[in-house]
Amino acid sequence: MESFVNDHDIKAATVVGMGAVNKATLRFYNPATKKYTDKTFSEQMEITNITGNISQKKGAPYIHLHVTLGRSDYSTIAGHLLSGDINGAGEFVIEKSDGVLKRYHDDATGLNLYDFQ
Repeated sequence: MESFVNDHDIKAATVVGMGAVNKATLRFYNPATKKYTDKTFSEQMEITNITGNISQKKGAPYIHLHVTLGRSDYSTIAGHLLSGDINGAGEFVIEKSDGVLKRYHDDATGLNLYDFQ
């Protein structure tokens, strides 16, 4: 997605999507430690929802996506989507906004927050 964002000069946008993957790496944030834990799932899963946004951090695209994935036993897993391998369909809508939406790293929370100044 980053190459698409760069090719189309997207500085601010919202993202929604659905489809299927056979591998996905999710992140989960622990506010107590201010660290993310990554876990990779290697199985066929339905992307029931992707919701997120595109902004800029230090002049580069910052793609922030949350995903819910459905497993073959009809349970779900969810988290920040770090990466995924599409297997089947991948349908995504990127709604570009005017202007530039910037982020900065906030040491107090450990998160990359919006900079509205």
